[in-house]
Amino acid sequence: MATVSYRHAKWSIAALFCFLGFQYGTWVSRLPALKTRLDLGAGEVGLLLMACGAGAAASFPLVAVLMRRLGSRRLSLAAGAALIAVLAALSAVPDYPLALGAVCADGVAVGCLNVAMNAQGAALEQAYGRTAMSQLHATFSAGLLAAALLTSGVTTLTASVPAHFAFSGGLLLLLLAGARPGLLTQRAAAAADEPERDRRWTLPSATTLLMGCAMAFGTIAEGAMNDWSTLYLKDVVKASAAVAPLGIAVVSVMMLLARVCADRWRTRWGDGRVVRVGSAVAAAGLALALLAGGVVPTLLGFACVGLGAAAVTPCVYVAAAGHGSDALALVAAMGTTGLLAGPALIGFVAGAASLTLGMAVVALSALIVTLTAIWIPWRARESTARQTGDRPSLAAHENA
Repeated sequence: MATVSYRHAKWSIAALFCFLGFQYGTWVSRLPALKTRLDLGAGEVGLLLMACGAGAAASFPLVAVLMRRLGSRRLSLAAGAALIAVLAALSAVPDYPLALGAVCADGVAVGCLNVAMNAQGAALEQAYGRTAMSQLHATFSAGLLAAALLTSGVTTLTASVPAHFAFSGGLLLLLLAGARPGLLTQRAAAAADEPERDRRWTLPSATTLLMGCAMAFGTIAEGAMNDWSTLYLKDVVKASAAVAPLGIAVVSVMMLLARVCADRWRTRWGDGRVVRVGSAVAAAGLALALLAGGVVPTLLGFACVGLGAAAVTPCVYVAAAGHGSDALALVAAMGTTGLLAGPALIGFVAGAASLTLGMAVVALSALIVTLTAIWIPWRARESTARQTGDRPSLAAHENA
């Protein structure tokens, strides 16, 4: 059985994260074209997006079974192939019901790949004794950005969605093929996930539920900022039309930069402290911004959310993977639920009271992550001696 360098394995797993961001960004960026072609209203487009999230959230039982039977490596590759097929289907669906079915299937495949690639990332950290998960999550954001830039370029040349999706599908196939040789095998993933004798489904433990709670509220804060920051700047702070979109930009840039750096923070201070301090910074920064008002304080508060929330989901994924594939699948499903419920919850509070109070719910969610993180038994960091290693601590890889 051959071994592979840490760098090779890391880039292969990073390709999966980039793959998921690129695939999702590709079809979401062409929603206006799909809306026009299928003659959809705003409500039908909203339901289309909801179907994707619902498929991902409902995939937990299937993902748990597939992880036990296939392992994270084979499930990653199978889910990636399914996502390429879904992209091809979306380019040709003739009516709305079939589009709903395709997007729901996309959500299920996203749920499978999300769990599998995070299991790979957790196995990478444990096998090589080096932190990597935050940087892996940063490549997901890079994939989203690449998809948006490609869409902008393609639409200047052609309005054809099938041509765009065919080209993007080819790029995705290359990413998947490039990722395959360096992915960790089931033997390595099993060592990082759970002993073979414990691979039976059991009721979630209190620790798993705590991690799921942290993930859900963390994704509520993360998702709500993307959906509501522009409206808050425009309607409450009275920012200009040119300034209002900067809310999303500030959160996204700070989150990307923080994820690039967060693995060093995790190595130095440990996952638990990074999550507790980060979520506290997000909660306090946003709360102070809501109290102060004004464009500059608001943008600074949004920056605190991007900075503080960036490492929450990578760290919780690592912790969940240490409790087995079932725990990881459940925590991932709760994270998806938070992404779905968060924007709707903010909208409900905003409609019943005010958008300022709705944004206060985001700060409260970050505070709940801080409190929950106190009770989660975070895995101790590896010794600094192992941080310099370039080979796995077990025979973790095979090219076949």
